[in-house]
Amino acid sequence: MSAVAEPAKSCALCPRLVAYRRDNATAHPDWFNGPAPSFGDPNARLLVLGLAPGRMGANRTGRPFTGDFAGKLLFETLLHFGFAEGSYLERPDDGLRLIDCLVSNAVRCAPPGNRPTPDEEDTCRPHLKARLAALPKLQAVVTLGDVSRRNLLKALGLKASAAAGGHGVITDLPGLRLYNSYHCSRLNTNTGRLTPQMFRDVFAKVRADLDA
Repeated sequence: MSAVAEPAKSCALCPRLVAYRRDNATAHPDWFNGPAPSFGDPNARLLVLGLAPGRMGANRTGRPFTGDFAGKLLFETLLHFGFAEGSYLERPDDGLRLIDCLVSNAVRCAPPGNRPTPDEEDTCRPHLKARLAALPKLQAVVTLGDVSRRNLLKALGLKASAAAGGHGVITDLPGLRLYNSYHCSRLNTNTGRLTPQMFRDVFAKVRADLDA
């Protein structure tokens, strides 16, 4: 059976992730505790791709990058460049709406220590392939972190070396343009590896290219 773009909440393909999900559900039955569905415009030209949901972010709230530090910088940036409207209040019922943009993750379930294994990435990749195929107007992808970049390339049937890593690097691929960014995590911003301006510069280029 072909994979679907959005896995069922009961998806049991990755035993370690399922066990972690069940542990979280036992401790916090009011949390979402499932594969985080993509969020945004199904006709988007822009896809923002992270690696995996955070335990206190999408695993808790059910919306990608919602409820943890990374979401604040991401959604404020999307609002600034017109890829979103409304207000980001760190909860899925805040009324935030994405415009011409969809946010998703290469691995849909929160992993222990925020690190999925290569096998888990491989297992979830058919969903990423289906997600890409279900975006008929896709032109641009911003990958948040190098692992996200490699997962995107593999989902496109390309080698991980098909596009160079590094923040701000842009690569033209068959049918779309890839924009690399460091992940907007608290660790990267606190250490200065990624500044808000560096992050905005990536999306400024995306905005300019899509509007050209």
